[in-house]
Amino acid sequence: MSKTIRVLHVLGGVGLGGAESRIMDLYRQMNREEIQFDFLVHSEAMNCGHSKDTDRKPEFYDEEITRLGGHIYVLPKFKVYNYPVYRRAVRNFFREHHEFQVVQGHMTSTAGIYLPIAKKCGVPVTVAHSRNAGVVKGAKGIATKFFRRNLADKADHCFACSELAGEDVFGSEAMRQGRVKIIHNAIDAGRFTYCADKRAKVRERLGLTGKFVLGHVGRFNYQKNHPYLIDVFSKVCKTRKDAVLLLLGEGPDMEAAKAKCRHIGIEEQVRFMGNQKQAEDYYQAMDIFLLPSFFEGLPGVLVEAQASGLKCFVSDTITREAEATDLVAYLSIDLPAAEWAEKICEAADYERRDTYQTMRAAGFDVETQAEGYSLFYQKGDDSRL
Repeated sequence: MSKTIRVLHVLGGVGLGGAESRIMDLYRQMNREEIQFDFLVHSEAMNCGHSKDTDRKPEFYDEEITRLGGHIYVLPKFKVYNYPVYRRAVRNFFREHHEFQVVQGHMTSTAGIYLPIAKKCGVPVTVAHSRNAGVVKGAKGIATKFFRRNLADKADHCFACSELAGEDVFGSEAMRQGRVKIIHNAIDAGRFTYCADKRAKVRERLGLTGKFVLGHVGRFNYQKNHPYLIDVFSKVCKTRKDAVLLLLGEGPDMEAAKAKCRHIGIEEQVRFMGNQKQAEDYYQAMDIFLLPSFFEGLPGVLVEAQASGLKCFVSDTITREAEATDLVAYLSIDLPAAEWAEKICEAADYERRDTYQTMRAAGFDVETQAEGYSLFYQKGDDSRL
């Protein structure tokens, strides 16, 4: 038997995020006797000289990664001011670890640092993978753009989940030259396929029978624009007294979102569900999916929502490449929240349907995509991606 190919995925962490979930969907599909994934993550616990990997708090996917045969390695969290410490930690890691045939960097903010070092230390193939199409405001965003400069010249391969994500990270020139491979985020579509019986059971279990259920899945941070989402929902409540909002996810801005709901008097209609291992059940329970993000790469949650047969209202900043069905309505987040609410209420009586074959035909099913990745990892051939 040939030696197993080990692929190292570099991420901020392995919590329940979009990029992490898409990589795990792919990981589950791999023939792990041939291709095995490992993960290099970043942690505050490593920023002190005496800290060890074991000081890092376990994250959502830790247990599954270990069960599937993967290893999790840790670097210090990059803070700009600790550039020498970070660079030294990266260099020491790749000098010690020579088992990786591919390093795939999804954390593009520092990929310009760790990918060249990996290459110099003998890694045969390096990949910079853009999964977002924007940065946060302020100094952090400025620093991210600075360290991403010329990233297309610092990796053997450049992947992006959408045209927007490719241009944002690698630049318009690299895109024009065809140096960026667009690979749409794929999901395990079969898990999300609409089922009327399952929907009824989930809604009964959650106490949602007879309710008009709006939903959102995403981390509570600036990018996802929860304050505007809550404003939209509050306007829906004026028309639909039976409205309920399900919010899946966690993050630094969750308490602020709860406070806003209390302030405008809708806390009884908004349910903060936290991170859920079986998010597909909650999509079944929803009637409308909302995604008013400031920016996205190609949001996997929008793909999941369409795979669940949900009518989706999303910001017009999101790439049209995510529109696999006729269920997506694009609206400006510069509009008054009442205009979103009006259109949502008008769409409430649409017919829910099974979209599985549509999602597969559009290239959003991970089973097909896994075959292309296997070919790439084994032979460097990205023609089927």
